[in-house]
Amino acid sequence: MRRYETMVIVDSDLSGEKRDPLFERMEEIISQQGGALIVRDDWGPRKLAYEINKRTRGHYVRFDYCGNGDLVSELERFCRIDDRVMKYMTIQLAKEADAEAIKAEIAKAGSAEAASAEKPDAADETASAVGDTETPDTAEEE
Repeated sequence: MRRYETMVIVDSDLSGEKRDPLFERMEEIISQQGGALIVRDDWGPRKLAYEINKRTRGHYVRFDYCGNGDLVSELERFCRIDDRVMKYMTIQLAKEADAEAIKAEIAKAGSAEAASAEKPDAADETASAVGDTETPDTAEEE
C-alpha cells in the first residue's frame, strides 16, 4: 500500500448537516476500495488564496490514508462529480506504508502530547509567581 493525502475544499456556506455526509461518503469510498483511513483532519473555514466560483472562503478537510491507485482514482472521480466540492488535490506521501504502524505511531504521539499538556512547565510557574508579586509603591502609581 501507498500513503496518500487528499485535501478537499468545500463551500464554507454549507451547513454541517450537508457537509458531514460528504466527508462520511469519502471515508466509505476509502474503506470500500480496500484502503485504510489514518486520520481525517478538519481544518475548518479559511480564506482562499484566490476566488473560486465567486467565493472567498472555503471549508478545508485533509484525509490521510493508505491505499492504491484505484482508490485515488475513485476518490477523485467522486470529488469531480459532487458539486459541493470546490477543489481537491491528492499527493503521495510514501510509496510503501503500513496503516496499522502509522495509526500506532499517531496514537503514541497523541498520548505523549496529552501527558505533556497535563504537566505545566516550570517556566510558566515561575512567570506566574513573578507576575503576582507587586510592591505597594507600584500599586499606588497605577
